[in-house]
Amino acid sequence: MKAPLDVPRSLLAEVLAWCSGIAYVVLVHVVVLNTGRDLTGMRLLPAALLVVLLVPLVLYRPLPALALLLTASFAATVRADSLMAAGQRVMGIVPPVQTQAWQIASLQAVLTDLIVGWIAATRSRRTAGVAALVALGVQVGGAAHYREGASSFLAAVVFLVLMMVTAWTVGHSVRERRRHTTDLRARAAEQAVVAERLRIARELHDMVAHSIGVIAIQAGVGRRVIDTQPSEARNALAAIEDTSRDTLAGLRRMLGALRQAVPGDDGAPLGPAPGLADLDGLAEQARSAGVRVDIEWRRERRPLPKEIELSGYRIIQEAITNVVRHSGAPACRVTVDCQEDDLFIEISDEGRCPSGLPGAAGYGLTGMRERAALLRGEFTAGPRPEGGFRVAARLPLPVAVT
Repeated sequence: MKAPLDVPRSLLAEVLAWCSGIAYVVLVHVVVLNTGRDLTGMRLLPAALLVVLLVPLVLYRPLPALALLLTASFAATVRADSLMAAGQRVMGIVPPVQTQAWQIASLQAVLTDLIVGWIAATRSRRTAGVAALVALGVQVGGAAHYREGASSFLAAVVFLVLMMVTAWTVGHSVRERRRHTTDLRARAAEQAVVAERLRIARELHDMVAHSIGVIAIQAGVGRRVIDTQPSEARNALAAIEDTSRDTLAGLRRMLGALRQAVPGDDGAPLGPAPGLADLDGLAEQARSAGVRVDIEWRRERRPLPKEIELSGYRIIQEAITNVVRHSGAPACRVTVDCQEDDLFIEISDEGRCPSGLPGAAGYGLTGMRERAALLRGEFTAGPRPEGGFRVAARLPLPVAVT
């Protein structure tokens, strides 16, 4: 429990920042009064070092800090000009020559421009513009005290304007770049969300479409032979049960991955994502649906990255599903060629061309093409000249895999 006299740290820090800023104004005038008649060269160093006192207020309240600095700058410039001119008269220089107050004024102008640049980098364009105009007006007013003659005054004004424009431009550029970086990050996050939604949609389509296709075919077979061949009907029902269980397990795995982890959740562990090693089970499912799948492995089989394994499996799964549902072919051939730099996949059959059937060239082919594109691969699908249909994909392998 906090004591009644406890002060929030943020409030205490801001109070200390204000005290530090006010101390800067006071100490600058003390320095000018003590060294006002010869405030040149290395004697400017104490006034320059005192700006450290103003930094905390600049970080908390840059606009009030700018107001304090402008007040101190104008007063110090006028006071230094008066003291130097008086010193020249004491030395017998009549009329007084142009004093050296421009040195303290230049130092204060540099500090003012730095704060204006900070305001331009952290505040809106309108706020930074008003701050720059006010600061420039005070600087020009101070120049009228330490510059004599129209040409000298004009040169000082041009110099002050160029410095202020440079400070504002640099600060504004920093702010625009920061905002651009923020926009890019937000856009990248949105694109990542969209890409994840598309990936989930492809996963659901590939999983459900394949399983429902097998179940529909097995159900049709069982309905036709249930009276004449009970054993075949029993086998069809067993295939439907196995396919349903696999689909439910896959859906549970996907939903579990999407679900936010909850402390104390004692749910069953999720199974691994399918890969090319599971093609034999996929071929068995297709065989139970009446389509023989011949799998040919070329070159040596080796472990591949998970995203390559999953995408390759899903492309083959969707292609086999199209063969089972649309082609009418009794068999198809799957070729997996794992070369040094690429994974080549080809699925071909000798049935009817599925491109002319309803739904055959819908989301399935689009999903396969998107999977290959996400991995910067290539995908082709179309009828073969000798008849049937061919699906081919090339997935590049990372260098680390080789």
